[in-house]
Amino acid sequence: MTMMPAPAAGARLRAPRTAAVAGILFSLLLMASFSLLRLAITAEAQEAGTWLKTRANVVTLALNLVPFAGIAFLWFIGVLRDRLGEREDRFFATVFLGSGLLFLAMLFLSAAVTGGLIVANLSAPAGLSGSTTFSFARAITYEVMNVYAIKMAGVFMISTSTLALRTGFLARWITWLGYAFALLLLLSNRHIEGVMLIFPAWVLLISLYILIDNLRAPPPAPPGAGG
Repeated sequence: MTMMPAPAAGARLRAPRTAAVAGILFSLLLMASFSLLRLAITAEAQEAGTWLKTRANVVTLALNLVPFAGIAFLWFIGVLRDRLGEREDRFFATVFLGSGLLFLAMLFLSAAVTGGLIVANLSAPAGLSGSTTFSFARAITYEVMNVYAIKMAGVFMISTSTLALRTGFLARWITWLGYAFALLLLLSNRHIEGVMLIFPAWVLLISLYILIDNLRAPPPAPPGAGG
């Protein structure tokens, strides 16, 4: 009976490159979304909602980038786990996966609440801006992103850096930098503007490192060679 050929070695080597591309897409999309939101909406939690009348289109564009950033982040997580393979520590892998999914859920929740404000304003443009409903929704979005999501991003960075330190799939200087950035996120308060950009910038750094490391790797030997 003819044996089925084993999968080519190059099939597995493509996984790190896929993680790098997904991480770069996530980082660029999320940083673009955050930048557009910051241009349209002031950082104060008590902002009265004047952007609903003047910058709603900019906010809508920023929100439309979030689902694609989330898809790329899921792909990034999945392929990173594939890169770890059997070296994966179950405890830290669970924290890594859980914190990443929680961050993504909070990101989507904040985007959905903000998008809901835009839809509601189209239905009743005269009564939403400055209302109690707007203040409540704005406060939820602000707290979820600037308190809870940012802490989950820090936990994700710590668990990823720990896995990288134990398995060696990243350079040690990147892992220590990840710990430092994670500590900054965990200890930051809601009043530090722009601190959320640290997370996608760190993912971008990891992704570029993985991509360069993968391109430098020697090509896989053809089946049956060398033996």
